[in-house]
Amino acid sequence: MLFSPKYHHEIKNDVKTLPKNIKERIRKAIEDRLILNPLKFGEPLRYSLKGYRKLRVGDFRIIYKIEKKFVVILKIGHRKEVYKKLGRS
Repeated sequence: MLFSPKYHHEIKNDVKTLPKNIKERIRKAIEDRLILNPLKFGEPLRYSLKGYRKLRVGDFRIIYKIEKKFVVILKIGHRKEVYKKLGRS
């Protein structure tokens, strides 16, 4: 089953400052892994972020949740900061 990606409105701000090669890797990960099988490739998060999942792309993380036929991408960022920023938004 193919999932459709939905992007949170702040994703543009998340990727705006990323280097071009990282943007390409993230785009490829979303197209090749995330929308094909988000349960297989992503890992569930715990504690206050329970219900969300993460996809690892090098040192960057794509935080998302699954809603019916959609993968809702909530945050993209470096592993050191993405969880803190997600908790604040």
